[in-house]
This record gives sequence, C-alpha cells and structure tokens, in this order.
Amino acid sequence: MKKGIVALVLSLAIVPAFAQKPCEELKSEISKKLEAKGVKNYQLEVVATEEVKDQKVVGSCDGGKKKIIYKTEKT
Repeated sequence: MKKGIVALVLSLAIVPAFAQKPCEELKSEISKKLEAKGVKNYQLEVVATEEVKDQKVVGSCDGGKKKIIYKTEKT
C-alpha cells in the first residue's frame, strides 16, 4: 500500500515537469508520435491556456501557460 502511495505522489510531482518543456519541442515530439502511429491529416496548434474551449488538448507547455491542441484536417 505504501509503495502505491509513493508511486502516486511521485507521478504527480513529475507531471508539472513536463509542462516546463518549450512548446515547439513538445509539439515536435507529439507530432512524431502521431506519425509513428500512422495518423495523417492533423494539425497541432499552440494556444494560450485561457483560449482553450472544447478542443482536444494533447500537451501543456511554457509552464502551463500554453496548451497544444489537436485538430483533424478535412480533406
């Protein structure tokens, strides 16, 4: 039980560290993962956190001030 609690606390401590990553670097990493899975016709866009409405958020960057949203492109 204690190991589970420790793991949970550590995972929660690590999550904000990912938000510190520069937006373009994180956007590039997400793009590579999507392409490796065969995803096509998509767009990733960096927006201010307060501008996010009902879009699909796939990343957080710039200390949590910005989000990376995922959109599918119509072909």
